[in-house]
Amino acid sequence: MRGAAFAFAGLIATTAAAFAETPAERGGYLVNTIMTCNNCHTPMGPNGPQLDKALSGGLRFNEPPFDVTASNITPDPETGIGKWTDAEIKTALLEGVRPNGVHLAEAMPTGFYKVLTPADLDGIVAYLRAVKPVSNKVPDPVYKINLPHQILPGAEKPIPAADLADKVQHGRYLATIGHCMECHTPFGPPGTGVDFQNSLGKGGREFKGPWGVSISRNITSSKTAGLGDWSDAEVKRALTEGVRKDGSKLKPPMGFPYYAKMTDGDVDAVVAFLRTVPAKE
Repeated sequence: MRGAAFAFAGLIATTAAAFAETPAERGGYLVNTIMTCNNCHTPMGPNGPQLDKALSGGLRFNEPPFDVTASNITPDPETGIGKWTDAEIKTALLEGVRPNGVHLAEAMPTGFYKVLTPADLDGIVAYLRAVKPVSNKVPDPVYKINLPHQILPGAEKPIPAADLADKVQHGRYLATIGHCMECHTPFGPPGTGVDFQNSLGKGGREFKGPWGVSISRNITSSKTAGLGDWSDAEVKRALTEGVRKDGSKLKPPMGFPYYAKMTDGDVDAVVAFLRTVPAKE
């Protein structure tokens, strides 16, 4: 019996090892789900993202502060990040600075990524190294005015791995690296950037694109203006299917096609976090 028990334990260990997630697999999961990197960095065709050219450069952001096109982040050595070191990729993600010292436009949500665990950061870099190189030169960025570099309050440093065992903290982490509050928080007075301090999650920002004009909704716990009177199932349906409480359809750039690929546990955690966002009317 003792030998059988050891054999069974060995089988469990072998099976667990066979299904162990590699760093690149973890990075791919994050990039292709909650972080919605394809939403901006993949060319948009008439039928949606052109995934045969995934992450090779995509949306143009032509707004008063800047005129930039999302970069090619495939490992193509000439038009992508193939010549960047791992450290340079991490600096771009965490500090918003290219290897040549030029700052990335504030459209890139680098102010949300300092919260990344070291393991997840390594995984993202490993995945970007592994995707198919695509040659695609995007236009050089044009910066019209200087904008403050903002870091989401609470995202100033990596989250302790132990905190991820708590459902709400796990959801907070995912919603942060998913930069949900970038789109769902309005700007403050001119020149001050996004008003995280007073209007977190309040909604109201306009997003123009191939989809027309979208206006981000209030995702606070307000029962009158936000998600407070939505059931968990209704919030999940909006996240993963793009359907509101009243049955109407959401429009891009809401990333529901990517959130649909998240695990049930991760979606549940995001919902649990959203329940804690202070109500804003």
